[in-house]
Amino acid sequence: MIRDFLALLAAASLAACGGARDGAPAAEGTAAVAGSTVYTGGPILTMAHDTAEMVEAIVVRDGRIAFVGSKAGADSAAGSGATRVDLAGRTLLPGFIDAHGHLSLVGLQAWSADLLPPPDGNVVTIDSVIAVTRRWAAGHQEDVKRLGWIVGFGYDDQQLAEKRHPTADEADLISKDVPVMLFHQSAHLGVLNHKGLELMGITDTTRDPVGGLIRRVKGTTTPNGVLEETAMARPAFSMLSKVPADMRLDFIAAGQKRFARFGFTTAQDGGVTDDQVNSTIETAKAGKLDIDVVAYPIFVEMRTAMSSGYVGREYKDHYRIGGVKVVADGAVQGFTAWLTKPYFTVPAGQKKSYAGYGAFPDSVLDRIVDSAYTSGWQLLVHSNGDATSDQLIRSVRRAVTKHGPGDRRTVCVHCQMVRDDQLDSMKVLGIIPSFFTMHTFYWGDLHRTTTIGPVRAARISPTGSALRRDMWFTTHHDAPVANPDARRVFSSTVERTTRSGVVLGEDQRMSPYVGLLSITRWAARQYFEEERKGSLEPGKLADLVILDRNPLTAEPGTLASLGILETIKEGKTVYRAESTTARK
Repeated sequence: MIRDFLALLAAASLAACGGARDGAPAAEGTAAVAGSTVYTGGPILTMAHDTAEMVEAIVVRDGRIAFVGSKAGADSAAGSGATRVDLAGRTLLPGFIDAHGHLSLVGLQAWSADLLPPPDGNVVTIDSVIAVTRRWAAGHQEDVKRLGWIVGFGYDDQQLAEKRHPTADEADLISKDVPVMLFHQSAHLGVLNHKGLELMGITDTTRDPVGGLIRRVKGTTTPNGVLEETAMARPAFSMLSKVPADMRLDFIAAGQKRFARFGFTTAQDGGVTDDQVNSTIETAKAGKLDIDVVAYPIFVEMRTAMSSGYVGREYKDHYRIGGVKVVADGAVQGFTAWLTKPYFTVPAGQKKSYAGYGAFPDSVLDRIVDSAYTSGWQLLVHSNGDATSDQLIRSVRRAVTKHGPGDRRTVCVHCQMVRDDQLDSMKVLGIIPSFFTMHTFYWGDLHRTTTIGPVRAARISPTGSALRRDMWFTTHHDAPVANPDARRVFSSTVERTTRSGVVLGEDQRMSPYVGLLSITRWAARQYFEEERKGSLEPGKLADLVILDRNPLTAEPGTLASLGILETIKEGKTVYRAESTTARK
C-alpha cells in the first residue's frame, strides 16, 4: 500500500538522523552511547502497520526511539554502555493515547466524595450516597470551607437500589447549611440540596434553560433538586470558578497521576474553562506535567485560552491547546441524548414521543462550526444521539461548502447512536467518529432493557460498521464518567460484554489489534500527531507502556484485568507498579 511505502521512506529518513530499524547501520560513534536504553526479553508490539508486528528489541535515546528490530541490531546500536531492561516475558507497546477525557475533572473526582458504583466504587443505595458524602465532608472540612461546597462525584441512578436520583431533601441529610453538589456518573445531571438551589437562585418560578431541565416535585413547580444538562452546567461552572488556584493545581496533579497509572502518555482535557487552562499552563511552566496534555476549551468559556501562546500542534512543556469543544446533547443513560426515535422506555412524566433534546438549534451550531473553521481550530462535538449527529453533519456540510475541503479532523465525540447512513456522510466530510465503547459494559444492560431497546443497543458505538466502511476511528473512556482505564476501553471495544455477560452486538466486535489501534496509532492521528506518536518507529517519541501479558493473545474475558506495570513518557518512567522490570 502507498502509506506503507511512505512509512518506509520516513523510516529511512529517520535512520539517517540517528534512528535505525533492523538491518540499517547504527549511527556513527554508538559503540558506547551514553543514555541509551535497550528493551528485550518479551513481546514488543510496534503498532506500526495494519497487521501486528513483533520485534525483539528497541533502543531508546534522548527521549526518542533510536532503533527497532533484532536484539543483535539493538546491541550494536546501543553499545556497551547502555542500560539493559529485561522485559521477562512481559509485553511492551506504545503508550496509550486518550482520545477523549477530562483530566482536570478527573482530579476533581479524585478529590471529591467517591460515589461510583461497582466495579469502580461501592455506592449502591441512596443511603450510601449520603453516608459516603457525609464521611468525606467530615474529613475535608478545611477544603469544604475554602471551596464553599460539599462535592460528590459518580452516583448512577440506574445502579442504585432505588433506581432513581437522590433529591434535595435527601441531599439535605448531608448538610442543610453548606451547599451540596452531587454529580451523576455521566456528569450531565446532578443534584443540589436546598442550600445549593438557594445559592444558585433556582426557585419555583425559575424557567428551564434552553437545552436543560429543572426537575420538579410531582404536581408542583417546586424544584426537587435534580438538574439536567444546561440546568446542571450553570451551578457546576459556578462551583468550578470558585476553586482556589492551588486546589486547581492539585486537581491537575491528581488527574495526570491517574492517567499515567492506566498507561496513558497523552491525556485530553476536554471542555475546560479559562481558569482550568490557566492553571494547567502554570503547571506546565513549572515543569510539573509528566505526560502530554492536549486541551479543548468549551466553546463558551474560551475568551483568553484561544489567544494564548499554547494554541497549536506543538507542545510547550507537555501542554498545548488543540482546538475547541462543544456539547450538543446529553447522555443516553440519562435519557437526555437527542434521538430521532423515542426512547424505548419513556421517563416518567414525559410523552410517549419523548426522544431527548439538543443543546441548541441548528443556527447556533452552524455559527460554532463556521467560527472554528474560519479560525483553523480543530472542533470536537459531543454527540450521543443520532438526531444530534444529523445536526452535526448538516452544520459541517454547510461549513465545508463555504470554506472548501480540508484536513480539519472534526471529531464526533461519543458517536453512540450514529447510523450507517451517517457514517457514510462522516466519511465524505472527514468527521472522525470517536466511540465511547465502554457504554457496552457500564450501561449495556440498561440500554437493552430500558433506554433504547435491544435492536438499537446492539449497534451502540458501531465500530464494526465504521471499519466495514474503511473508516479509522478512536475509542475513549470519557473520564471521570468512568476511570481513565485503557484496559476497560480495550476490552469493551473487543468483547462488547455487558455487566451481566451479554454480548452487545456481535458484528460490532473488533479484533484485539484493531482495539489497540484505536487507542494508539489512530488516536495519535486524531490529534495530528501520527508522525511522532502512536507506534514504535525510529525517530518517534519513546512513549511506552509495559503490560504483564500480551493483549493480542490474552484469554477472552481477561482483557480488562491486564496488568499495567510501567508507563514511560519520552524515556522516563512516570508510573511503575511494584517490582516490574529488571534493569542492569
